[in-house]
Amino acid sequence: MAQRGSAVRENSPAHPASPDLATVIVSAQGTVLGWSDDAQRLLGHSPEVVGHAVTGLLAVDTSHAAWHALANGESWSGRLAVRHQDGRRLDVGMRVCPSLDSEGKAHGWSVMTVAPYSPGNEAAGGPDRVGLERPFAQASVALATFDAELRYQRVNSLVGKMLGTEAEQLRGRSYADVLPDGADGGWLRRLRQVARTGSPARYDGYLGDRAWNIEMWSVKDASGRVCGVGTAAFDNTEQHGAHQRLALLNEAGARIGATLEVGRTARELADLVVPRLADFVTVDLFDAVVEGEEPPAWEVGAPVLLRRAAYSSAVEGVPELAVGLGAVDTYPPFSPPARCLAAGRPLLSGLDDPDFVRWVEGDEIRSAGVHRDGIHSGMAVPLRARGIVLGVVVLWRWSRPGSFQRDDLLLAEELAGRAAVSMDNARRYTRERTTALTLQRSLLPQVRPQQAAVEVAFRYLPASSDPGVGGDWFDVIPLSGTRVALVVGDVVGHGVHASAAMGRLRTAVRTLADVDLPPDELLTHVDDLVTHLSDDDGVNAAGPPGESGATCLYAVYDPVSRRCALASAGHPPPSILYPNGTVTTVGLSPGPPLGVGGVPFEVTDLELPESSLIVLHTDGLIQAVGQDLDTGFAQLRDSLAAASPSLEDTCDNLAGSLLPERPPDDVALLVARTRALHTDQVATWSLPADPEVVADARAQATRQLAAWGLEAASFVTELVVSELVTNAIRYGEPPIQLRLIRDRTLICEVSDGSSTAPHLRRARTFDEGGRGLLLVAQVTQGWGTRHTGNGKTIWAEQLLPTSSRWAEP
Repeated sequence: MAQRGSAVRENSPAHPASPDLATVIVSAQGTVLGWSDDAQRLLGHSPEVVGHAVTGLLAVDTSHAAWHALANGESWSGRLAVRHQDGRRLDVGMRVCPSLDSEGKAHGWSVMTVAPYSPGNEAAGGPDRVGLERPFAQASVALATFDAELRYQRVNSLVGKMLGTEAEQLRGRSYADVLPDGADGGWLRRLRQVARTGSPARYDGYLGDRAWNIEMWSVKDASGRVCGVGTAAFDNTEQHGAHQRLALLNEAGARIGATLEVGRTARELADLVVPRLADFVTVDLFDAVVEGEEPPAWEVGAPVLLRRAAYSSAVEGVPELAVGLGAVDTYPPFSPPARCLAAGRPLLSGLDDPDFVRWVEGDEIRSAGVHRDGIHSGMAVPLRARGIVLGVVVLWRWSRPGSFQRDDLLLAEELAGRAAVSMDNARRYTRERTTALTLQRSLLPQVRPQQAAVEVAFRYLPASSDPGVGGDWFDVIPLSGTRVALVVGDVVGHGVHASAAMGRLRTAVRTLADVDLPPDELLTHVDDLVTHLSDDDGVNAAGPPGESGATCLYAVYDPVSRRCALASAGHPPPSILYPNGTVTTVGLSPGPPLGVGGVPFEVTDLELPESSLIVLHTDGLIQAVGQDLDTGFAQLRDSLAAASPSLEDTCDNLAGSLLPERPPDDVALLVARTRALHTDQVATWSLPADPEVVADARAQATRQLAAWGLEAASFVTELVVSELVTNAIRYGEPPIQLRLIRDRTLICEVSDGSSTAPHLRRARTFDEGGRGLLLVAQVTQGWGTRHTGNGKTIWAEQLLPTSSRWAEP
């Protein structure tokens, strides 16, 4: 019978060469209910044995454990003796598997699998199989096998724990049917891929609160056909957590401290840790830190006052904020934040901490967050940098079942430390920027100087980017003869040094302006000064040109002639809006920046109609990031074409249309509308070089004063005219000109063709001359000399008589 079965196996393509495996179905009463073809080949009995007692097949008595398993619907496997149809005794490996219903209860019949016993034959269910079952069941990884339809065949207990059920409940069930709610469907997709392609795969993912690394491989029969899938799942939670913490630290280096702003750094820290480490976080700082100062010392054991700088929540509005953004919170000394600040180290807290509960219950909003939202665990971490405590960051959990652990505390401490260093850098930068800005503003004009040549408005807009306050500046300087100087400049660099250099440069320009130098000569002197200052400061003279220099535009406008003379030292030219609506950028011949030296500066002279609008500015107004100067000038002209009648509004509109919300560079902006002095305010006479003309000059001046209603000024004016005209005739050269200007003051000017300037001196007892200018200086408000292209002009200025209708109130 056995030989005949062997012959069948060799000749039948349906039965490839493999160990015999017979299947028999037996009831709990020991009756054969089913007989397979393999059972006939192995044992020789025909299917006629169905309905008969199985006692005729087993060569053991009823006390054997196999009988007990069949009668009670239990599993059993091992070595057993059976009777062949020809009477022979066969040792076989037998496995008894009870049939279960949907509730896991035995149906009352079992399936026996029988195979010839041989050492090492696992399919036989013999002792070797039992020896291998134990390692499978006791493995430290979750092992499972699936059939081709991805139904569980064999599992160990860890698989049940992994899926939250008993391992016995999984056998025969589809993997898709046992996935818990919220499980990652990627596992199932990868499992199907292995069953379809036969290629092994690996998958990492979460199931519940654990991270798993799953190896998947195909199980193939002797013909190479995929008949199942095997899996081994490794609990990778700790390693995955360490990897996540490392990734978070690495990301912190790129996201925290991107700018030198304390508030923004606090927000970056809060946004980083939620939701990857905590469900909710608050960042509170001392007020002094926000203002750039050293945080104050506080008495340990006293309440701590901190200002809310940032917060973040995984769920908007949950929990409700006990203190809003920007408000001050008072932490009692027993609260976790105050305790961590006093100790200078982080601490874990939660519902098992009496002080935590006491603190929470003392505030209605915090108490609601704990009881309603389920907050159960917290950490308080001080923000320390360079031995200074800047504030505290508090982290909370409610959606995760697990409390914060020691590893979480160490991670939070590292993140807080990095943020604290960035905040301290920002605090120091804020302090330095505030100092530089205060110095910068104190050195700029605080009020509009009194002058009649132009109407002015100005703006200084400090940069809001990391380099800090620069050396941009402007000035409006009244000059003799009702003229005015308009100045803008830009010192290279940022910070306090740039502001200090700007102050020195502005002082130098004002001093030289008082000498009434032409624009080109003034810039030449300032250029020498910048070179000397650079040498005194120890700047390497071999460095790049202009590295320690500055740019400057100096313009002088005369309301009598309505002419404007300009010179530039590497500075952008001004733009002009003419009364007819035409806008143009002045075509200057700019010289090199101040501090380069060796190259002369050129003057550009142009006539400006009354009510022309001239805009002087530094390059920050037109040189936006990624934009060339031509585009910037074009945008400036477009904006200027729609200028408001109000100069203040014009300044605001230009800044708003040309500058981003956070200007990358300082901007100085000066807008001036020109005025003109007409013939009813100016009287001019050409005089011959004859001493006898002095009396006639006095008479003409007196008649003009009478026409202006300034008779009270006649005595002083006659004295000034007499002295200045006499000096021009005696010491000067033709042509000689006398001019009276009635403005806020009364100005007397005498011009001649000589460049020799008089000097004020005290005359000795027997000197015949030298007393005239001393007398002029004593009776007038001021006097001076300015050189022109064809000679010089000596001027004297006196206040208008208080009885005059022209006198200022």
